Amino acid sequence: MTDGARLATQPGVRPREAATHCPYCALQCGMVLRETAGRVEVAPRDFPTNRGGLCQKGWTSAELLDHPDRLTTPLLRDRPGGELRPASWDEALDRVAGGLRAIQERHGPDAVAVFGGGGLTNEKAYALGKFARVALGTRHIDYNGRWCMSSAAAAGLRAFGVDRGLPFPLADLGRADTLLLVGANPAETMPPLMRHLADQRERGGRLIVVDPRLTATARQADLHLQPLPGTDLAVANALLHIALTEGWLDRAYVADRTTGFDEVRRTVAGCWPAEAERLSGVPVADLEATARALATVDRAVILTARGAEQHAKGVDTVTAFINLALALGLPGRPGSGYGCLTGQGNGQGGREHGQKADQLPGYRRIDDPAAREHVAGVWGVDPAALPGPGVPAYQLLDSLGTPHGPRALLVFGSNPVVSAPRAARVESRLRDLDLLVVADFLRSETADLADVVLPVAQWAEEDGTMTNLEGRVLRRRALREPPPGVRTDLAVLAALAARLKGGAPSYREMHNKGPFLTPEEAFPADPRAVFAELRRASAGGPADYAGVSWDRIDADTGVFWPCPDEDGPDSPRLFTDRFPTPDGRARFRAVTHRPAAEPVCADYPLHLTTGRVLAHYQSGAQTRRVAALRRAAPGGFVELHPDLAGRLGVAEGEEVRVVSRRGELRAPARLSPAIRPDTVFAPFHWPGAARANSVTNDAVDPVSGMPEFKICAVRVEKA
Repeated sequence: MTDGARLATQPGVRPREAATHCPYCALQCGMVLRETAGRVEVAPRDFPTNRGGLCQKGWTSAELLDHPDRLTTPLLRDRPGGELRPASWDEALDRVAGGLRAIQERHGPDAVAVFGGGGLTNEKAYALGKFARVALGTRHIDYNGRWCMSSAAAAGLRAFGVDRGLPFPLADLGRADTLLLVGANPAETMPPLMRHLADQRERGGRLIVVDPRLTATARQADLHLQPLPGTDLAVANALLHIALTEGWLDRAYVADRTTGFDEVRRTVAGCWPAEAERLSGVPVADLEATARALATVDRAVILTARGAEQHAKGVDTVTAFINLALALGLPGRPGSGYGCLTGQGNGQGGREHGQKADQLPGYRRIDDPAAREHVAGVWGVDPAALPGPGVPAYQLLDSLGTPHGPRALLVFGSNPVVSAPRAARVESRLRDLDLLVVADFLRSETADLADVVLPVAQWAEEDGTMTNLEGRVLRRRALREPPPGVRTDLAVLAALAARLKGGAPSYREMHNKGPFLTPEEAFPADPRAVFAELRRASAGGPADYAGVSWDRIDADTGVFWPCPDEDGPDSPRLFTDRFPTPDGRARFRAVTHRPAAEPVCADYPLHLTTGRVLAHYQSGAQTRRVAALRRAAPGGFVELHPDLAGRLGVAEGEEVRVVSRRGELRAPARLSPAIRPDTVFAPFHWPGAARANSVTNDAVDPVSGMPEFKICAVRVEKA
């Protein structure tokens, strides 16, 4: 532990140096923050995930701490259409609490909704879920992680009995003889991860990338499969078909550790590689080479990411790759297995502790009576008083302001005006609300629509924990206090709970049925106290944090869940002996390819797919304000194959319109042979005319609620 880390863990000491983690992706790269004469500098830290590396976003992350756009006072809108004006905290919180109380008294507890984020700390995600269900008594809470990890999570739960993005340490990637990346571009989305892929290459390992674009990652691959977007499921079933016909299955593993393979065998027997080639465009020879590379080595890893998952059949697509991994006997073996690359900084922990519509802390199901009884006991309320499951994120947002939907929304750590599918429709729904409250440290596009904006602390101004893509619980350490006028999210929730006491009907009725806790007891602003309660609430659940303490994290490089005993071992590698299912076996599940929700036609003859670029992150509300990142990627673009551009008469840099049935985006054309001629690509970081999600499809996966971000039918024309 560095001296800065020691200082950060001593109560009352204001450190000038803090060993912490990057505020962006789920790699959670280790870094050190140093403050000298008011200036904060970033230095890399040797940590298992990044091993001393940082990407451009991490290097520049401290620039936002003192950015001129930083919010330092609450903002209020006095009337619809009026301007936001500065206000005191008392005025702002009274406005919020009074508005929530009036709306619930008129329309019922479910007239208020909460929308969280995958970048919130574990403590804040836990407190937000508790606040929704106890202080507000509403079933309506979900978060933007629904658009990131939900399909992989649902597939993992039904196959393995647990959802942990990587059920093995990240270092296993470097030990794999063959690594298959499906819909992942870590060279741009999490560059320090490429150090592990470099280890794999140095050992003589083979990298195979499945992606419709020749990305920076695909250019480093030994083999690049370039399918039509939305056909990954057909590719996966064809790979298993080949392994089956060639006799490459691990029959002992299938017999001893799995169930349900006979149905999968019958299904994939008809998934001919030639048919997969017709559907996807991937040559049979490449499918055969991929299957051979996975099945004839000692160690192989299959990883999926958003390219495979952000579809209306994302759960089935991930399931098909899990079926392949199980048939080859990969999960539970060192240097082998299936995993998914979590995207958001706390995408893993954010979905484990209660801000997801159907979950309670510890990854418990909210409709499970035993789970409700356990969590209600920790919260000091009657289990019967807890609301039932809510609805997934897009369904929630699409119902806002409608006769049967919520009339008020509280947003923490998200910017759905840019990040939601069919974004113009979502923006309209937000405008229809009686009350929109946004807690943020910058004035995002969503905050611009709010009736109340609450300025909250940044990552370097508060302590807490995050859970990275490996299921490793980490410590985020504060470098300094928030600026005057700024409060932490936990302090905001505590203050609102205090104002709602005895006022909001749901809060009063909840506590009339169980042991009463004061708001200060129920909603502490101290993150250490919140984490202590989180440990009790998660105890015995699938994501058991009972044995994880801040001190234990500080003494090592984090703690892997499940960890039920503070004196016992944690779990860096899952599935070595059994799966957390009732019989200890993994579940095969037969799945078949089906077309995208929106086929191309004469009016919309092209496929649009979306994604990220190296310099920016998510909705761009943060990275678009960093000068170096803005110079590296100043605006949106539309990537076209030169052959397509030629047919359209479009030159490099010329503005084009991409039009779907839902809207349009306008951005300069970028000509590249890296994209398929039948597909166009747009990054989703920009608002306004270049907003990619103005055109994306809001069709959702029936299991996970994941929208079909990665494919829709469009036409392209000169602007």
